[in-house]
Amino acid sequence: MNLDDSPYQGYLYAYPHKTAYRKLEPRPSLAEVWADEPQDSLFGYVHLPFCEMRCGFCNLFTRANPPAEQVTAYLKQLRHQAAAVKDSLSPGASFSRIAIGGGTPTYLEAGELEELFEIVGDLFGTAAVPMSVETSPATATADRLKVLAAHGATRVSMGVQSFLESEARAAGRPQRQAEVERALEVIREAGIPVLNVDLIYGIDGQTPQTWQHSLDEAIRRRPEELYLYPLYVRPLTGLGRRAHARADWDRDRLALYRQAVEVLTAAGYEQHSMRQFRLAGAPVPDGPDYCCQDDGTVGLGCGARSYTSDLHYSFDYAVSVSEVRAVIDDYLGRPPSDFAFAEIGFRLDAAEQRRRWLLKSLLRAEGVDPLAYRRRFGTPYDQDFPQLSVLAERGWLAGARLTAEGLAHSDAIGPWLVSGTVREAMGAYVTR
Repeated sequence: MNLDDSPYQGYLYAYPHKTAYRKLEPRPSLAEVWADEPQDSLFGYVHLPFCEMRCGFCNLFTRANPPAEQVTAYLKQLRHQAAAVKDSLSPGASFSRIAIGGGTPTYLEAGELEELFEIVGDLFGTAAVPMSVETSPATATADRLKVLAAHGATRVSMGVQSFLESEARAAGRPQRQAEVERALEVIREAGIPVLNVDLIYGIDGQTPQTWQHSLDEAIRRRPEELYLYPLYVRPLTGLGRRAHARADWDRDRLALYRQAVEVLTAAGYEQHSMRQFRLAGAPVPDGPDYCCQDDGTVGLGCGARSYTSDLHYSFDYAVSVSEVRAVIDDYLGRPPSDFAFAEIGFRLDAAEQRRRWLLKSLLRAEGVDPLAYRRRFGTPYDQDFPQLSVLAERGWLAGARLTAEGLAHSDAIGPWLVSGTVREAMGAYVTR
């Protein structure tokens, strides 16, 4: 990867990417996988692979408008998987954070959400544990939000993408502004402490003026969090068939990003990463400390990942409609005993564990904690990664933190730091 190719080479939301995962042979049991892992501050993630529509930019593992019987069957399998996972963890395992995503979890009707929370509560325990749930304008209804609030949801995240209908349609997400307005009102009325709103920049036809309109409309509602995503045109998505003049598009996205940083900072939002902005003084739900660099993740559902210190595992990866359906069908057809094993994954050696820790820290505004890194690995981070000096020479890194310009180039820095081993595995990935 070349730092000069583009500021938008890839969103490194997890390391390594699922395309680097391979079948684990023989399959290790989950009891074996978790036997020696700390389990006092885990992150629980639940994946619902269903939505009311598939947006043009979406590369998530999701199916639009599945038959009702498939949703019923999926909840049944989640219950089987949760039981197997619970049996694999120590009796004292506890969770510091829970997230329910997908897909769109609130695609489920209120009664189905009640069943989902029963499963989640039995595995993760939800009392006093901060919990985030994703929703959409069409599915953020009063009866569903009531269920979320009753079961302790502390954060709701909704993808608005744009407050202009024409831009939403251009991004492959047809929605009416009245529906967005209603959903935002319902979420606030439910009394959930934290609202996050997602916006996208780089949409065809978007200008600094229309982007300002969306920023202003979002700020007017004072969400506790805002996530700003540059539009990516990825293979196998609805927008992936369109062609762009890359250099012009990069310039436009970078200008819109800088505009948003200035506008949000002036409005009282603090930047925590290239994408995340949090309102200063906004409530942060209490709960045990969780460190994504150090602590494990327990995933539930056919698109969820699980992380231990040296093994990341999941079910198969898919993006295209036909492959997603095949993986869901495979998940639904499994005997309960199958859920006691890890099937597809990536084993992280000592070097990859260091790299993941660095990446998960560096791409956050607070940067790398040198003492924490040395306590964990016994060596200085800059000794292990001398290539960071290149970022410092560019003015993208100051000490252990990315500069403002470095944060702007996070989607180039992340891919640049991917190891040769992981890059080779990703390049050899074949859809199946």
